[in-house]
Amino acid sequence: MFAGIDEVDWTSMEHAYGPAGDVPAMLWGLASADPARRETALDGMYGAVHHQGDVYACTLASIPFLFELVVDPGIQDRGSIVELLTSIGGIDLDEDDEIDEDEIEGAANYAMAATAVTAGAGVFFELMSDEDPGVRLHAPLALAALHDHPDRVLTLLRERLPIEPDEEVRLALVEAAGRIALRHRSLAGPAAAWLTRLAGGGFPPGLRLAALAQLARCAPDALPGDVVRVVTGVLRQLRAAPARRPAAGPAAGGRPAVAEAAVETYAEAAGEPPAEERAVPAARLRALSDEPVAQPAAPWTADLLRTLHAGLDDRVAERTALLADQLRSPDRQQRIDALRMCGGLIRSWRGEYGELVRLVGEQLATPDPRLAEAASHVLEELFGLAVPAADALAARVAADPGSWVRDWPSGPPALGSAVKALARLGDVRALPALAAALERPEVPHDVGVAIGCLGAAADPLTGALRRRLAALPLDGRTHDRAGPLLTAVAALRADEALPEVLRMLRGAPEHRGEWVRTAALRAIGSFGPVAREAVPELRALLRSPGAASATEAAKALWAVEGDAGAVLPVLVEGLRAERVHEVGAAVRALGGLGERAFVVAPRLRALLGHEEAWLRVDAAIALWEVSGRAGESVTALLAAWEQNRHVRVRVAEGLARMGAAGAGSDAAKVLRAELASVRRHNAMDGGCGSHDTYEDEKLLTLCRQALSSTTGKGPAT
Repeated sequence: MFAGIDEVDWTSMEHAYGPAGDVPAMLWGLASADPARRETALDGMYGAVHHQGDVYACTLASIPFLFELVVDPGIQDRGSIVELLTSIGGIDLDEDDEIDEDEIEGAANYAMAATAVTAGAGVFFELMSDEDPGVRLHAPLALAALHDHPDRVLTLLRERLPIEPDEEVRLALVEAAGRIALRHRSLAGPAAAWLTRLAGGGFPPGLRLAALAQLARCAPDALPGDVVRVVTGVLRQLRAAPARRPAAGPAAGGRPAVAEAAVETYAEAAGEPPAEERAVPAARLRALSDEPVAQPAAPWTADLLRTLHAGLDDRVAERTALLADQLRSPDRQQRIDALRMCGGLIRSWRGEYGELVRLVGEQLATPDPRLAEAASHVLEELFGLAVPAADALAARVAADPGSWVRDWPSGPPALGSAVKALARLGDVRALPALAAALERPEVPHDVGVAIGCLGAAADPLTGALRRRLAALPLDGRTHDRAGPLLTAVAALRADEALPEVLRMLRGAPEHRGEWVRTAALRAIGSFGPVAREAVPELRALLRSPGAASATEAAKALWAVEGDAGAVLPVLVEGLRAERVHEVGAAVRALGGLGERAFVVAPRLRALLGHEEAWLRVDAAIALWEVSGRAGESVTALLAAWEQNRHVRVRVAEGLARMGAAGAGSDAAKVLRAELASVRRHNAMDGGCGSHDTYEDEKLLTLCRQALSSTTGKGPAT
């Protein structure tokens, strides 16, 4: 084995973590009889030799030896090696992809890997009938991704399906057909026709679900018109049928005639020729009556449903109906899977989710802690959309005080998901949990924001906030401990806490003291004119070095005293800050001065061409605020809207305030197009944020306001 491996100059090559001299040991580890050594070797191949999908010179040099391993029946876990080869050779470089100079070598390696693995892909044909189910599981996708005769592969998949004894492998055969249809559009029709037959009645429910999932990916128009009814029926079959394991082989006396007939019926329905025309040994056939039927918690069910949902894409009503059925399932694991998919659906697509959210709320009453926690996490990210689950959240919070706060091995404690979700609804039933959180030795880091969501309803907590602020030591941890409390005080505009806030401002420690001062200044600014006692400190901070502190002090002084002459020079100086976010803070503060800052209009106008989109948007809004003229600002805002979708909430807010979205205007057209879109403006493939749904719902509200609002200033030009 591995003839010539020692002749390769491995040490002259590198992988993700340095010299590749350890690659031979990894290859030998893949051939080991020791499971732990094989696992370590495979981790090394993925972690270093094929790190995050990269292909190095040592990766290319490994390919012949990996092929040697997969064809040796004495090697264990060969399926994982087939999967590794598929990953190494299966990276597509689109002709339209732009490749930087630094990427040329990597692109060449990808191309050589694809060529090398594709050249040897013929061995995967033989592996389709390997005795090892793990090998058979990965061979279909390897062929679909790598073989240069996809028509032959599709034919083999159809021939193999009726005789494949392993259920998961059969699902892999169906997935491979979908992969071929996506990669080779000329074969999409034949593949879809076959998948359509498999999705019909008469086949095992798992196979039907797999076929429906692949149809959704490669030929969604071929899905049955009543796809929701079909899929929910299949899921009920999967939940109802007990699993039956196939025998290790045919009985000594041969198979019963009924079993032979079942196989023939299965093959004919799948579009295969009669038995006498198929060159398939009868001994390799397995009767349908002996096939295992998926247990209610079949692990692949969730994968197939995720594939189905991804294929259904913007068909929100159908996806919502499917998830509602899953949430009604008696199978708890299926409900957990549905909750995860609910979060993804609502986060990415706009729709009517009231009934679905209510069903999510019902999961909070389950005795299964995993299910209840998963439901809480979904609701936590919904903010106002969680209203249909409000009573369920309140009941959960009242029944489980132990979950009000979560402690972590490292980092500060945090509010539990149910408490946070209830608070984000502005529901006063969250008050007991928030009050208890304020009594803990260390308050949760997010309690201030949660209190702010309740607004005036949280005024009874002001006493506890003042008491905690007064007792805080002014030391190296003040910034962590005071932050949540000052945030809450500012949100409540609790001006009676001015003495405690001034204590924080005056005694801010050297370590991260700017953070403490910023939070204190924002609280003082929220108090307005009643905080005149703070004026001396604010004026002193105007003269202190550091654009951030000076800008925050100027904003607070303007809110308290309204002295434009005192704060304007400081804010103008803030426009010269080196850090963009500090410039942005000064710009927003200048806008708050309105016409009293008209003198800075030329400077704001110059910022409309800045490379940072957020700063351009802030400058455009501030320019309108100080000048009363919307023409230039609207043009800049609409340009930023198209260039960066993440600024759209701020843009819509500006347009709503300007009253610049009159009938027939460019702004109105843009806003109406946004409202007509089904996809959320900030939906990301492969990533998400905890406030994504909130931000998009806020955008929709602002778009509607902008289309119906007027302003005293008017869209002057």
